Amino acid sequence: MSALPLSGIKILDLTRVLAGPLSAQMLADLGAEVIKIERPGGGDDARAFGPPYLKDPAGKQNNNNSFYLCANRNKKSLTVNIAAPEGQEIIRELAKSCDVMMENYKVGDLKRYRLDYESIKAINPGIIYCSVTGFGQTGPYAPRAGYDAILQAMGGLMSVTGHIDGEPGAGPMKVGPSIVDYMTGMNSSIGILAALYHRKVNGGEGQHVDVCLFDTVIAALSHYAQIFLVNGQTPPRRGTWGNGGMPAGVFRCTDGELMLVVGNDGQFQRTCAVLGAPELATDPRFVKNNDRVVHGKEIMAIFAGMFLKKPVAYWLEELEKAGVPSGPINDFSQVFSDPHVRSRGMQVKVNHPLQSDLSLIRNAITFSGTPVKDYRAPPLLGADTKDVLATIGYDEAKVEALKEKKIV
Repeated sequence: MSALPLSGIKILDLTRVLAGPLSAQMLADLGAEVIKIERPGGGDDARAFGPPYLKDPAGKQNNNNSFYLCANRNKKSLTVNIAAPEGQEIIRELAKSCDVMMENYKVGDLKRYRLDYESIKAINPGIIYCSVTGFGQTGPYAPRAGYDAILQAMGGLMSVTGHIDGEPGAGPMKVGPSIVDYMTGMNSSIGILAALYHRKVNGGEGQHVDVCLFDTVIAALSHYAQIFLVNGQTPPRRGTWGNGGMPAGVFRCTDGELMLVVGNDGQFQRTCAVLGAPELATDPRFVKNNDRVVHGKEIMAIFAGMFLKKPVAYWLEELEKAGVPSGPINDFSQVFSDPHVRSRGMQVKVNHPLQSDLSLIRNAITFSGTPVKDYRAPPLLGADTKDVLATIGYDEAKVEALKEKKIV
């Protein structure tokens, strides 16, 4: 098998919680050697974000919870107290041989430890130094801490998410998962990869990559934000209605719900036929998609009444035959038991010290020549401390001395 795409790339990862660790995990999946720096004793803040935790066969409490497990596979864990001068020296020594250094501390925090970009650049001019923050390295909000939900609110995402105005429960709503963290992680990975390519083709020049949640969520609003930039109006909350094609949304059937997206006029004609109402396709209010957008509430109400007549499975089968995009509203149990999901291998098994068949979610990228096949379990806190320090000349006696001083 060919080497993984990032084989030979070495990353020093000082990020914590989710956005940064997710980015480092993506790069680790692709073959980079990622050394995760954690606080002695507590480790990554994510380890304390609550249950569920893995069960220790011996019944002991541990810090391997779902939040940590989702973002830290394929890494090495090294515990270092960066508040201590000896800890700072370890980071600088490691940085000398790294291609990338990642951090998500508040702006300016690492400067007092001489671990900021300028300090690291002085000892490794080719370093790609990626800072992941809530609000970026510049601007009036730069000193603020930022979490996913805060940025969903401030960035406008919550203003366009939720039930339609006038319906019960209307009002701004947070997207369930920490979606801004995930997207920020993706942007961080893209930025790092682009900087690595630039360094390779332009003679070894490193640079500082600044990625933040606020920029990410605004950019991710895409066509919603563009509507505002074109006409000055914020789009209304649309509930489960789709974007673009109409009608599109969740429809209740006799035994559950389905999601339907009618993407063009041909699909609308075929949907009307499936529903037993072909005449709707020639109704002047609904002939063209623009017409259906204008008369959205009317066509959605008509479709709602029709879908209530039969069960979900019947409609999905008929819509599939007609080539109209639709799908069930799956819970996680249904997602991971879905035959297509299983055929794509989205659930992978790893051998974790506390659970020999721990399930994780595979990397979503598939390569024909350099497939990601081997996954290593997220490391126990400090599991690789001794081995990593040995690479920079720390013998066993020196490591033990640092442990006594709680530096590692």
